[in-house]
Amino acid sequence: MDAVYAQPGAGVRFDWGLAGASELGRVCAALVVVDVLSFTTAVDVAVGRGMRVHPFPWSAQADAYASRIGAVAAVPRADVSPERPWSLSPAALRHAPATPDLVLPSPNGSAISAAASATGLPVVAGCLRNARAVSRWLLAQGYGTAQSPIGVIAAGERWPDDTLRPSVEDLLGAASVLDGLSGARGGLSVEAAVTLAALNSVPDVPAAVRGCASGRFLAVRGFGEDVETAVARDASTVVPLLRGGVFARA
Repeated sequence: MDAVYAQPGAGVRFDWGLAGASELGRVCAALVVVDVLSFTTAVDVAVGRGMRVHPFPWSAQADAYASRIGAVAAVPRADVSPERPWSLSPAALRHAPATPDLVLPSPNGSAISAAASATGLPVVAGCLRNARAVSRWLLAQGYGTAQSPIGVIAAGERWPDDTLRPSVEDLLGAASVLDGLSGARGGLSVEAAVTLAALNSVPDVPAAVRGCASGRFLAVRGFGEDVETAVARDASTVVPLLRGGVFARA
């Protein structure tokens, strides 16, 4: 792919989805994956409670994988039970018993994180809850220069034909991380700066997430508490860092 798509010269860069993560993963020194509803919010909650989270792309194979590594696998939101209380629902994870190792499948943020892990780069799970903490940690580690750039990836959702659906919640989550990185020595790429400008045009971020398609989708299905957990801006100081295929506290 043409080198211009890697946004050369900037200390902080932005792109969408698995393809964007693959492109920036070739050239960046660290990646931030943002999947507000709900993978990276769920990771923030679980890691904050002392769990180690194993991202995994395929729900159908999660149980077998968890069995191999001595973990428990999260189930779909609608399948939560007293025997299987762990799911992609951040609200469920706030109330479920803490388990040492949790396999957390999702087709978006989890799949991107699992693929990014193979690059060997530091990968951080960012969301509205921990955007400020993530930005501060990255800058404190010396990232954000032209020599050690940060790639911020909005996961987005999927259309029924499996193509990327850019989503409001991930745009605003990524922009919140970019807001904290705006003072990075290497500056923002045009793509990152335009994304940040979107945040500055939204007077009420929680209301925007509640009212967007993804927020409404969850609310009408009875998972409004997941949306409320996700929109608690800067409620967390947790920085979930992916090392050896596992998210734990940085």
